[in-house]
Amino acid sequence: MDAAPGTFAAILDALGSGLPKLIIQFVTCAVLLAIGVAIYVAIPLAAMLATSGTFLDVLVWGIVALILQLITLGVVALVMRNFRTMIEGGNIAAAVTLAGAQIAVALLNAAAMVPN
Repeated sequence: MDAAPGTFAAILDALGSGLPKLIIQFVTCAVLLAIGVAIYVAIPLAAMLATSGTFLDVLVWGIVALILQLITLGVVALVMRNFRTMIEGGNIAAAVTLAGAQIAVALLNAAAMVPN
């Protein structure tokens, strides 16, 4: 039996059915975000760590790599009008375009970080 809308029981029912879904979606997005950041920032950092391993190098170049990845996201979003709407709408091509651009920048970043 359904509780009357607006009652405490109805609120608890909604919380009971909606909270697990929210938690699953939040954890999924957080894991995907962590993987994306690890891939895009780890590529240049891995190249840098292969040639220099001081703490200051890791810190400075890690920040530079992260900033360049954020700039890449901004540029792709500017070039592709309604980018966020496309991604939210399930447009795989838009997501692949962003991933390709960020991986390309990460590889260029990695090559540039290796000293001559």
